[in-house]
Amino acid sequence: MIAAVGFMSCSKIPNGILPERKMKDVMIDMSLAEGIIGNNYKDFPDSISKAALYQSVFEKHNITQAVYDSSLVWYGKNLNIYMEVIDLATAEINNRIRDLGDVQASAAPTSNRDSVNIWPRRSFLTLEPRALFNGVVFNIQPETNYLSGSAFVLGMKVWGVRDDMRFKPEIRLAIDQGDTSLFVNKAIIRDGYQEVILRGIATKGVRRVYGYIRMDNTDKNYHKVYIDSLNLMRYNYGSPAIALPVDTIRSQTLPADSIN
Repeated sequence: MIAAVGFMSCSKIPNGILPERKMKDVMIDMSLAEGIIGNNYKDFPDSISKAALYQSVFEKHNITQAVYDSSLVWYGKNLNIYMEVIDLATAEINNRIRDLGDVQASAAPTSNRDSVNIWPRRSFLTLEPRALFNGVVFNIQPETNYLSGSAFVLGMKVWGVRDDMRFKPEIRLAIDQGDTSLFVNKAIIRDGYQEVILRGIATKGVRRVYGYIRMDNTDKNYHKVYIDSLNLMRYNYGSPAIALPVDTIRSQTLPADSIN
């Protein structure tokens, strides 16, 4: 806490740019707004309705979108300060989750909507060398199977990946379709938006969606890797919203009683 107070009081932010504490608060509410849109996509079908929700965040904090956009640009050029702000935002979100018991949210209900965000955990994640488990796991089991042929897209924004890092963050996305499991793996080798895509077999419902985002923490050559805007979109079969890379999907057919 002392370090955080010192950071807030000593850093110098130009006029017209949101100070760190204010930026942290706005980032948290913007993340919540993105979560609301992702989980209630039918209520936000176009850019106008989404912009109205974001505008409510700006009004809550008594700022304009122009100030927010300018602040993003400035923090993007001052990544050390930006990472500190993300740390503070992540810590506050973690505290809120702990107040709720720090458990994975229930699976999103099965829906015939074309798309829905089923990500069950917080949208921020920090990977660091001293973590006991350096990552997050998820295991989503809907009350009834997701529709056959459903496609899943796990997306996120990543900051802090360096070329000299011995290990890189890893993503694994898998689905259980009874006697068949499909999965895709990806190593994150650079900053920026990252995603993995996986489509189920068209003749079988999806019992479970699971996987992890993790990083080997024996590498001490880095400070932290920051991940935000985490979402896991489920699309109905035949949705034109995604294009599948043909060389990333692997499958494994197993006896039905061997799948946990």
